[in-house]
Amino acid sequence: MKRIITLTTDFGVSDGYVGAVKGVIKSINPEADITDISHHIPPQDILSAAFCLNTSSPYFPKNTIHVAIVDPGVGGKRKGILVQTEKFSFIGPDNGLFSLVLRGRDIRRQISLENQRYFLNTLSSTFHGRDIFAPVAAYLCLGISPEQFGPRLEKLKSLDLPSPRVSARKISGQIIHVDNFGNLITNITLEDFRMLPNPKIRIGKAMIGKISRTYSDVPAGKLLAYTGSAGYLEIGQNLGNAATLLKVKAGAKVEVLK
Repeated sequence: MKRIITLTTDFGVSDGYVGAVKGVIKSINPEADITDISHHIPPQDILSAAFCLNTSSPYFPKNTIHVAIVDPGVGGKRKGILVQTEKFSFIGPDNGLFSLVLRGRDIRRQISLENQRYFLNTLSSTFHGRDIFAPVAAYLCLGISPEQFGPRLEKLKSLDLPSPRVSARKISGQIIHVDNFGNLITNITLEDFRMLPNPKIRIGKAMIGKISRTYSDVPAGKLLAYTGSAGYLEIGQNLGNAATLLKVKAGAKVEVLK
């Protein structure tokens, strides 16, 4: 059976880690269609991976298998999991990585990956992406029933997701992701600030006086605030890098002022 398997990791591409994961999948199922979402998640940044997966996975065809591996607890007590929704399957560590993408989804199964028949013969304590998650994805792609991989789980780990604080005059949020262009993606949605008349955005020492529609609404080099494609308030620099200009990173405070 040919199904798409996506990969989202913090492995980078300068080492052979991604290649090893793909090699395992192809060795078990040569017909597997492997697609990279990203291998440039900041190391151990589970929230960034959760955001990336949440904004990209919905656009894949039904029955896609999404493998996500950002796993600072590899080799420890955290479980490996397989989660099936009405449309997709998700495979990876049970560390909150799937918290965003599973919000509001019809979860059909939550499986703890424990059946070593579907792992590699020799298991490393530091590379479960290759030794557990890759072979499970390949076997699932071949039609192995999810129940064969292990027992059902009652509850998954969830991220302590930062929520904006909303008052009549101010919304306080934070940067949750910095993309490749240096755009600063906040945890503040359009719905959060829709009722504020003429909102202004403050980040660090910078003040942005309005919400723009797109980059070209401001001159080259100027900062702007806008609603990004994922529905969150973003801060960017037209033809520049807002993260570098403002010297901020994920976790930085952002305010929307009345």
